[in-house]
Amino acid sequence: MAAIRVLQVFTIMNRGGAESMIMNYYRNINRDKVQFDFLVHRKEKAAFDDEIEAMGGKIYKLDPINPLSPNSYYRQLREFFNEHQEYEIVHSHLNTFSCFPLKIAKEFNIQCRIAHAHIAIEKIKIKELLSNGEDLKETFKKLIKFQLKKRINKYATHNFSCGEKAGNWLFPKNTPFTIMNNAIDAKAFIYNPAISKAYKEKYKIKDQFVIGHVGRFTSQKNHSYILNVFNSILEKKENCSLVFIGDGPLREKIENEAKKLSIYDKILFLGVRSDIPELYQMLDAFIFPSFYEGLPVTLIEAQSAGLSVFASDKITEEVYLTEDIEFLSIEESPDIWADKILGKMAKEKADNFDCIKNKGYDIEENIKVFQEFYLTKKFE
Repeated sequence: MAAIRVLQVFTIMNRGGAESMIMNYYRNINRDKVQFDFLVHRKEKAAFDDEIEAMGGKIYKLDPINPLSPNSYYRQLREFFNEHQEYEIVHSHLNTFSCFPLKIAKEFNIQCRIAHAHIAIEKIKIKELLSNGEDLKETFKKLIKFQLKKRINKYATHNFSCGEKAGNWLFPKNTPFTIMNNAIDAKAFIYNPAISKAYKEKYKIKDQFVIGHVGRFTSQKNHSYILNVFNSILEKKENCSLVFIGDGPLREKIENEAKKLSIYDKILFLGVRSDIPELYQMLDAFIFPSFYEGLPVTLIEAQSAGLSVFASDKITEEVYLTEDIEFLSIEESPDIWADKILGKMAKEKADNFDCIKNKGYDIEENIKVFQEFYLTKKFE
């Protein structure tokens, strides 16, 4: 029997949190039974494209969705579903924008239409967003997203979420949803002193206390605050380094801010990487002061790696999986974050594998549940 093909819908398959999550499931699913294909909305090549195709997945590229004038997009999608009638499941990861592909999927009588929540935005403060580097267009898009939430239930047959907070944000009150854990291959992140030593030597930071961050350079991630925290750390302790892993539209802005603070030479901007588990090995602490999130995969990875983790209290406490994570207010002075981080300098990295597994975030157990769902379109 041929494998059932599931159409996963994303903006682009770069190394973001939702994309990394679905790739963890894709790598571990029995692809003789369930195969993933991807419908994306950017034409350029993405970080995961080669791996997807190597595992037998197909990638279809449409134009970006214009929420104010979606008719052109609807025409493209109708042409797509006319040509590709093999899909019984459409799994959309576009948050509020999921209403657009799921509307046409419903029109084509696709019986299983999944809307998946990955973020939770509590409030939109236009002045705050603009002051943190977002242009008016991006701010306007966020306002539109709040309106689009109302349409999700018209078109979805199943509601998935990375956590309670994200699901409660995206779906209407009292609407049931299923948690699909942002599961990782926890074994890959277990602390390995040899890898840590090799990577620190490679980047010439072997005698440094290394603070790290993994995330796209967007206003959501609050990189300017990270710079201010790190500047405060350096004023108290010189032998420290900061590592940024990721890329994005605000990277140049953050690099310029680092230069103005005269701390640029203490920072590694490593860009988009495929060796994420190994890079975690060279970090000693992890900083994540986001304005909003769903349930970040990066915080699960960082705890799995045994790092001291310092996260914004805007993030759901569902991600509190080990004793290594602490939530701090981004309304506080960066000095407070700096003191908390330096207070953990002497802490040794823990082996948190059993804890991550017992809390339900290792991929091995999760894949069984969702593979069975894709095959039967229902949960037992």
